[in-house]
Amino acid sequence: PDEMKRTVGSRLPVFSEEESEQVKGSSDFLGIIHYLAASVTNAEYKTCLSRNPDFYSDMGVSMTFLGNFSAFEYAVAPWAMEGVLEYIKQSYGNPPVYILENGKPLKQDLQLQQNDTPRVEFLDAYIGAVLKAVRNGSDTRGYFVWSFMDLYELLSGYEYSFGLYSVNFSDPQRKRSPKLSAHWYSAFLKGNTTFLASQGIPQLQSNFSSSI
Repeated sequence: PDEMKRTVGSRLPVFSEEESEQVKGSSDFLGIIHYLAASVTNAEYKTCLSRNPDFYSDMGVSMTFLGNFSAFEYAVAPWAMEGVLEYIKQSYGNPPVYILENGKPLKQDLQLQQNDTPRVEFLDAYIGAVLKAVRNGSDTRGYFVWSFMDLYELLSGYEYSFGLYSVNFSDPQRKRSPKLSAHWYSAFLKGNTTFLASQGIPQLQSNFSSSI
C-alpha cells in the first residue's frame, strides 16, 4: 500500500521490475488471525516514534480496544470479522482466505473452563459472521479455532487459555478433558443444529453436566 511505502519505505526491500512481476499473484491464500476489535484514530507517525519502532508505532494510529484488552476480556464483535473479510474481497480482488486463528480466552478457573459458555457464544457469533461473509461473496475457504487444547500462551502464560480441551498441568500425565465448547464445536462440525446458537446452549449444558 502507498501509505506503507510513505511510512516505512526506507526499511522495505527494493525489487527490480522483473522481481516485482515474479511475485505478483504468487500467493496461494491470505491467512487471517482475528481475536478482537478496536477503534482507531490517526496519530502522527513522528509522535509514534517517540518510543522504539515496532509493529504498533508503524501503524501510526491510536487504538481503543473494545472490551478490557489488558484483562483478556475480548468483546464479542463478529461484525469486525465480517468487515475484514468484506474489505479484503473488495480491495484485493477476493483472494482465497483462511481464518488461521480465532478464539476466546478465559481465566484458568476449573469450573469456568469446563462449562465455558462465553467461549461457545463467541465461536457461534464469529462462525456466523464468516458464513455471512461467504454468502456475500467472500472466498473464505477455512476456519480454525484457537486452540484445540490449553497451552502456554505467549502473552498470558498459563493464566488464561483458549483451548476446547482443558489440560491438567499439575498431572504428570497432563490429563485432557473436553470442555462444553468442545462438545459444541463437535456438534457443529457434524451438522447437529440442535445445539447451535444461544437457544441450544442450555440443552448442551444439561447433556454435558450429566456426562461428567
